[in-house]
Amino acid sequence: MTTDLRVLRPDDWDEWYGKLELAFGGAGESPEERALWKDLTEPDRFIGAWDGDECVGTAGAFSFRVTVPGGAAVKAGGVTMVSVASTHRRRGVLTSMMRRQLDDVRSWGEPLAVLTASEPVIYGRFGYGVATQQLRAEIDTSRVRLTVPAGTDDVRLRLVEPGAEAVLAACEAVYARKVAARPGMLERRPGWERLPVLDPESDRKGASALQCLLAERDGEVVGYARYFNKQEWDAAGPKGTIELRDLEALDPAAYAALWRLLFDIDLTSTITTYNRPVDDAFQHLVTDVRRCTIGVRDSLHLRLVDVGAALEARTYQTPLDVVFEIEDAFCPWNEGRWRLTGDAKGASCERTADAADLALSVRELGAAYLGGASLVSLAEAGRVRELHQGALAEASLGFSSIVAPWLPHGF
Repeated sequence: MTTDLRVLRPDDWDEWYGKLELAFGGAGESPEERALWKDLTEPDRFIGAWDGDECVGTAGAFSFRVTVPGGAAVKAGGVTMVSVASTHRRRGVLTSMMRRQLDDVRSWGEPLAVLTASEPVIYGRFGYGVATQQLRAEIDTSRVRLTVPAGTDDVRLRLVEPGAEAVLAACEAVYARKVAARPGMLERRPGWERLPVLDPESDRKGASALQCLLAERDGEVVGYARYFNKQEWDAAGPKGTIELRDLEALDPAAYAALWRLLFDIDLTSTITTYNRPVDDAFQHLVTDVRRCTIGVRDSLHLRLVDVGAALEARTYQTPLDVVFEIEDAFCPWNEGRWRLTGDAKGASCERTADAADLALSVRELGAAYLGGASLVSLAEAGRVRELHQGALAEASLGFSSIVAPWLPHGF
């Protein structure tokens, strides 16, 4: 069996996307979701695998910029919509698409490739490491209270229409000011502001329409929260749930004011949230963190496509001078020894013949790149080898981040 890989033609999009939906269960998305993804698709960066006239594989790579430690926004291929038809599994279709895709990302001058995985086991063999995690919480607001900072009462809160043009612009301005402060966050290109307010009625499952809360001070929007209100009752009375989609604020008082209102919404006793940073500050505001039922899971998977350019693009917490011996069978241009020297102001990374201090695969380097996984922890799992005493601690501290990396939304 041979398949033909080709760049997606606009006229093929509907068939191509239909095959993607079929591979993910065949239920199909709402017209609103389908229309948004069609508008966001960059056809020349998307490919399909074709067996004759039949599409049997899909893959794409959005053009993103992702924040790295130090605040720089680095070009990245946002790998997405990857599928293989059930009739063509285990025939090399996925590997051929991954091969083509990483070659393309390299040719576009993007040092990184990033993705979220429906099945995390798939992508490690292509060099992707788990670079961020997301926090989940189910907060019992009937028994947990908040201790808020000074100035919280000075914040004005008001409910607004989430999709209104002025509201979207104000929320995007807050989001844009937050992007550089946390590794893993994505700059949102035009059109992507519609993703957080996507609200097809078919997906609500008994919840309200999406609601939006603005936090203001002196007439300026300093924060927002988007959420659903799902009302439920039992014999004892109301037990509704606030399902938090996203929340951003520019200062502690605005942040606390938004959370406090969510805690106090009538007829509710629970707040659920499925994607917050693992160091989210609400954990320090609540009176009983045990009753917040916190868990974590993998989120952004990251691959260094160009090791030298990627390591030079970020800064490092402490001065370091380390030689890596890198294994990368899938992208052999990365293999070999690289000397990284850097500090909080910048870095350089060049090939070297000097003896290696640390040995690891590009997968582990991807996991550590944003500061989410420590090199020490990876070494304790046998994934990094220290070849020169002291190098591991030096590099691990240098690669760390003062805030946990986080991907605010999927793609």
